[in-house]
Amino acid sequence: MTYKHFLVKTEDHVTQVSFNRPEKANSLTQEAWGEMQAIFEFLDEDDATRVIVLTGEGKTFCGGIDLSLLMNMQHVQSLNCEGKKREKLRRFILGLQENITSIEKCRKPVLAAIHGACIGAGVDIIGACDMRYSAGDAFFTIKEVDMGLVADIGTLQRLPKIIPYGVVAELAYTGRKVYGPEAAGFGLVNQSYADREEMMEQVWGIARTIAAKSPLVVRGIKQNLLYTRDHSVTESLEYVANWNAAMMLSNDLMESFQAFMQKRQPAYSD
Repeated sequence: MTYKHFLVKTEDHVTQVSFNRPEKANSLTQEAWGEMQAIFEFLDEDDATRVIVLTGEGKTFCGGIDLSLLMNMQHVQSLNCEGKKREKLRRFILGLQENITSIEKCRKPVLAAIHGACIGAGVDIIGACDMRYSAGDAFFTIKEVDMGLVADIGTLQRLPKIIPYGVVAELAYTGRKVYGPEAAGFGLVNQSYADREEMMEQVWGIARTIAAKSPLVVRGIKQNLLYTRDHSVTESLEYVANWNAAMMLSNDLMESFQAFMQKRQPAYSD
């Protein structure tokens, strides 16, 4: 697969998706936002992909929204109807939200491997990932407050489900930088590693471990975790009962039992 703003490669059922605009700190233009959604929608259906690693080329994970995109929104001011201005702006925001939500909707687990800067929309993006890991030089900042904006494409909605509310509030109000070790301390990242090389080695090891599991079961785990996040315990218990009633009697279940009895590693079909 060839893309203008991303590098995509698959190995051992793990697909690495890399922001590929290092000369601009991997900031995202309008075209890049659409490309990102197209990639995750494709990988959702791609049988060869069981796990996704999201990372960045160069010195930065993601510098957020390219400022040219925000500047281009000035053309909205040319509309002579206030209602149409607000409608256009709302559709723009909803479009960016959907670009990010495509990561969450993708049935495959997404592991964010973060080095260098993760700024603004970069934080929105990692909030939609299933797991986050950082190098020691990684830093995170909810930069919108310093740009006269309320963060509006996922950070304020997803981060309180991941880390303590008070921490989200502090970061959103102050815009201060949080480095990898501190981020690991309050749970924004699962683990902070010494450097990028060690991080990528460890993250790929985790990804390969997941890729060796039943693809059907892994997809079911993601679906149920997301459902549980947004529903009560009672509703979630009923949901997982319905899920297993529909999906449990699978070839993967039989292969798991046979592999256990034969003392071998299971081999699941795509």
